[in-house]
Amino acid sequence: MTTPDTQRPRAGSHILRTALRRNVGAMAWGTLLMGLYQAGETAFPIALGLIVEHTMRDRSPQALGVSVAALAVIITTVSLSWRFGMRILQKANTTEAHHWRVRVAGRGLQPVARDVDLKSGEVLTIATEDADQTADIIEVVPLLISSLVAVVIAAVALGLADVRLGLLVIVGTVAILSVLSVMSRRIGSSTREQQARVARAGAKVADLIIGLRPLHGFGGNHAAFRSYREISTEAKRQSVTVARVSGVYAGTALALNAVLAAAVTLTAGWLAFRGRIGIGELVMAVGLAQFIMEPLKLFSEMPKYVMIARASAERMALVLAAPPVTTPGTGRPAAGGDLEVDGVRHGALRKVRFRVRAGEFVAVAAYQPLAAADLAAVLALNVPPDTYEGTVRVGGRDLAELAVEEVREHLLVNPYDGEIFAGTLRSNIDPSGTSRTVPEAVEASMLTDVVALHREGLDYAVRDRGANLSGGQRQRLSLARALAADSEVLVLRDPTTAVDAVTEQLIARGVAKLRRDRTTLVITSSPALLDAADRVLVLDEGVITAEDTHRNLLATDEAYCVAVTR
Repeated sequence: MTTPDTQRPRAGSHILRTALRRNVGAMAWGTLLMGLYQAGETAFPIALGLIVEHTMRDRSPQALGVSVAALAVIITTVSLSWRFGMRILQKANTTEAHHWRVRVAGRGLQPVARDVDLKSGEVLTIATEDADQTADIIEVVPLLISSLVAVVIAAVALGLADVRLGLLVIVGTVAILSVLSVMSRRIGSSTREQQARVARAGAKVADLIIGLRPLHGFGGNHAAFRSYREISTEAKRQSVTVARVSGVYAGTALALNAVLAAAVTLTAGWLAFRGRIGIGELVMAVGLAQFIMEPLKLFSEMPKYVMIARASAERMALVLAAPPVTTPGTGRPAAGGDLEVDGVRHGALRKVRFRVRAGEFVAVAAYQPLAAADLAAVLALNVPPDTYEGTVRVGGRDLAELAVEEVREHLLVNPYDGEIFAGTLRSNIDPSGTSRTVPEAVEASMLTDVVALHREGLDYAVRDRGANLSGGQRQRLSLARALAADSEVLVLRDPTTAVDAVTEQLIARGVAKLRRDRTTLVITSSPALLDAADRVLVLDEGVITAEDTHRNLLATDEAYCVAVTR
């Protein structure tokens, strides 16, 4: 297992510097090729001017042939430098975006909670859109430099014709960038707010999708949709604001560039009329005035893209720079060890104490769903060990002393709402492709009828979130995945709530058989699973109030009988 990434960027600017430093080689080659491209583009109107000048003066076919050959060289240089320059930069951009996506996703998947007020949907947006926009800085800087090359070459060429033309380009470019740099700050602040609101809307959608079935159950779907509509409307309004600001920025940049080009053209025409420059130089000046609008447009857009990249980098820093709530240990639990909960107080739990011996199958009948959820969260390390009272021991060692990766290899807590991924039944059951117990897990979870329904069998395609499966099929698929992992200690929470009573009986027997001599804890109210367990612990009002076999409890505990009898 890999250790968590310990590099924690302190701010968005640090992330941008890291991205630039890591891609300095690709950026150098990209800058060189894109600079060559812009130089070639700039050389084209200059060459045309020289051709006109020499053709009118010399009227030589040889000079014309040389000029045409020179134009061919320029065109070839422009084509090849653009092709290979953009290939290098886009490859570096894509690779860098992938790197940040992996880092953000890895940090979001760390089981140790982090002190960041972001939901999973927001983290998803940061790992996709913000990572991509941050990586755009890899292309922005070379394009900025290459555009500057074009402006400088144009200014020098015009300055050689007449110093006033060169000064006009330089002064005009500085003025345009000064105006646009002020406007780009507004875009940066507006973009940050837009990204935050869009991320919140995405998080709301994720929450709604997860809770859609229970929302329909008690009629809360309309209120939930209204809540999403409000959040989405706020995101839309902010997006419109950003679009308006960006439109003003783009319009201003285009207008200023056009004014500069017109000024260069008119000044060149006036100088030609006064006899200060020749016809060839006039042609060159007019051509450069038209051409210079493209690099100026690109040059003037760079501040906007830099602000957007910085805004995205700062959002990534919220996740990457957040300090851990707790520091995990480095130890490893003993193989085949037991599971012990000693005086845990957290949420609805009040000094819970019990022990599951190695190889034992124990069920917990939790009368309050919140207590069941809190117990599962503690065992799954969703709650850091130093934030609750008491101790949880795995293999005789405290969770706080163990490395998270080692706990995960030894102890598996299958979530109540296990996620189903786009792929196949097989890839969902055995994501790593290393399990040796897939057939047994399929049989124990009663997923066999789902496999038999489709000609592809385990290779049947599953849509994202199991959209083409029923609720019971999704639950059995999640259970099969947990069983196929064949972990030393397995904790299941309500694994059969979406299946019928007959299937539930078969699953209970299958799980008990497959997990024989393996430590298993099931948090459930299912009579079938409770009956299959070696013993049952009753969790009521946050404490263990009774312990016996299911049948003995049915015979002696009236409250238990009422709670679990269907």
